[in-house]
Formats: sequence, C-alpha cells, structure tokens
Amino acid sequence: MPVRLPPLTEHASRILLEGIVDYAGLFPPAALGIPAAVRNFAHYRAGSAGWMLGRFICPANQLDVFSDKADPLLPRDAGAIPWRLSVTASGNVVADLHAIAAFNERHRVCFDECGAKVDAYEVKVTSVQEIMTLHAQLPAALEVYMELPLDGDLDALMEALARTGRRAKIRTGGIVPDAFPAPAQIVRFLRALVTHDVPAKATAGLHHPLRGTYRLTYDTDAPSCRMFGFLNVLLAAAVIANSGTDHDAMLMLDEADASTIMFSETHLAWQRPGGVIMLNRPLLQQVRERILLSVGSCSFTEPVDESRALGWI
Repeated sequence: MPVRLPPLTEHASRILLEGIVDYAGLFPPAALGIPAAVRNFAHYRAGSAGWMLGRFICPANQLDVFSDKADPLLPRDAGAIPWRLSVTASGNVVADLHAIAAFNERHRVCFDECGAKVDAYEVKVTSVQEIMTLHAQLPAALEVYMELPLDGDLDALMEALARTGRRAKIRTGGIVPDAFPAPAQIVRFLRALVTHDVPAKATAGLHHPLRGTYRLTYDTDAPSCRMFGFLNVLLAAAVIANSGTDHDAMLMLDEADASTIMFSETHLAWQRPGGVIMLNRPLLQQVRERILLSVGSCSFTEPVDESRALGWI
C-alpha cells in the first residue's frame, strides 16, 4: 500500500509510521489464539491509531479458522477497505495457494468488494534456485516476501529477487538472544536492498521504536536482551539511501536516545556523533515505498503507545 505524503502540518514521522505494523499476534512472544488476535485486529483497525496498522499475519494452515472467527467482524459496507492478510508458508506451496484462493473467494462480497483478502505471502529461501522455483509457482499478483539467510550471498539473492520482482524479508530477532543478528548483518542486508532496488519487510523483535534492553517474552521472569527498534531499522535504511556510510547506519541501529532524533514538518534531524544528519520528507517516503514496506510485530499497542510517549504521533 503506497504511503501517503502527509500535509506539512503533520510531522515527518507520519510518513515512517503510516501502515507500518503488520500485526503478528498469533506468533511468539504474544502467541495469542486466533479469536483473541482477530478481536484485537478489529479493535486496532477502528482506533485512533488504526492508520499505523498494516496486514494481519496468518499461517496458511490456519486460514479456515481465521475465516470462522473473523467473519462477523469483517467490513461489509460498499466501499469499505477490506482486511488485508499476509500468509506465512506451511512448506507446501500448492496447498497454500489453494487455501489462499478459497479464502479470497469466500470473503469476496461481490465483484468489486471484499471483506478480507490475502494479498501477500511470506516464505523462507536459502538459494537463488529456490527463489526462481518459487517465482515460477506463485502468481505474479501476489506480493511475495522471501526471507533471506543473513550469512548467505546477499548480492546474488537480491539480484535474483530484483529479476523476479519479488521482495525480501529480514528476521531481526526472536525469543532467545541468539536469534538477534549483529548490527553489521542488518546493515549489509539494507545496503543490498538499496543497491539492487528490492523492497523488503522486517520482522521479529521489533515491537519497540528504539534500541534498548527489553524482556524476550511477556513472562514476568523472562530474561532480557538488547533489541533493535523498528525506527532504528527504518532510519538506518534512510541513512544508506541518503548516501550515508555503513558506519553511520550501524550508529543509527544502536541509537537508544530519543532526544537525538527530532521530527519537524519538513524533515528528520539526527544528532549523531560528529554532526547532524538531515533526512527530508521525500527521502523518508522513498524508504517506506521502496525499501522497508512494513514491520512485523506481535504487539500493536507497544509500537503505538511508545511512539506516542516519545511525541512522534
């Protein structure tokens, strides 16, 4: 979904946050059941921060259950915006495509209207051959995000994605410390995105805006770990797109002080060691439309509440 350029009366932060959160409440650490996750999504969509909400993330093999639980809550009015879903692969592409087609037919109200629609698919790949094979199997109209191994040949993998028009995906954390990649790996991924002009999404461990030490799960006795913030990742991509160095991008990934990041109506200013980096509105829009399209998070309230507390919304 294209990011709308807000009027100059609104902070440039609106560009970065428009439709940013793909809600993954079914996945750890939230690991909600479908009834609770569906109710949450309906509630968030109708709330004052609903403009920050993107797709609902659902495993392919749970689409039937999602249909049953979501059906009473789906929009039915003519012209209503349907719920958009991204489906995670089950390991059986043919079965997944059948499930997606059946879901989309079930929720199509009429020729032009629908209450919900699967329009994206997420799958892991490890090689150029896998990318090409999946590309041949999957419909061209389906937005496909292929999760890449960060220790692989990213240039070759990104070049294959660029040739096919498919998208990349990066996993930036998890529920154990070892799931978090090194900052240099994330910067390498972002650099490859910009070099090959491949859009992507980021997911896992990104339910806070800024870098910090947070609990790995919602258990009261859960261990803590230093996590990346979703704004850090977005702005590291912006630094690279602005002809910045990998060093500056890594500094941004590690930025934990909100007072160094200042939004205005026309730009974002980051007071980094050594000087200020200015990122204007068109550049931020480019980041959201052509580099990082969304962020998967098992929580919607944390990104919203913490962004609000920082004065960004």
